[in-house]
Amino acid sequence: MARIAGVNIPQNKLVHVGLTYIYGVGDKYSNQICKDLSISKSTRVNQLTDDQILKIREYIDKNFTVEGDLRRDNSLSIKRLIDLATYRGSRHRKKLPVRGQRTRCNARTRKGKAIAIAGKKLTPLKK
Repeated sequence: MARIAGVNIPQNKLVHVGLTYIYGVGDKYSNQICKDLSISKSTRVNQLTDDQILKIREYIDKNFTVEGDLRRDNSLSIKRLIDLATYRGSRHRKKLPVRGQRTRCNARTRKGKAIAIAGKKLTPLKK
C-alpha cells in the first residue's frame, strides 16, 4: 500500500487520480507530478515500484505544502482574521458565508441544518 504524506493511496486507482486523495494536491498538481517524474498516466498505484513511490514522496515534500501543515496554515489565517476583527473574520465567527453570498435563502451549507423556531406556527384564519 502506497503511503504518501501520511495518506494511504487506494491501490486500484490511476496514479494521477490517487494523488488527489492528498489534501493540497488537486488534479492540476497531480498531473504535474506525474509529468515531472515521468510516470505514465495509465499506471495504477499498485504497479508503482518502491523507487517511484519514494520519488513521489520526496517531490511532494520538497515542492508542496500538504495535509497537516496546509490545514494549520488555513486555520491560522482564519484565526488571524478573527483576531483582527475584520469583516471577513466576523463572518467566520458567526458561521455565515464569507464571500458576499446572500443569506436570506440558500446559505444552508454554511449555516448548517435549519433550526425550528418555537411559537412560529401560523395561526389559522378566524371566520
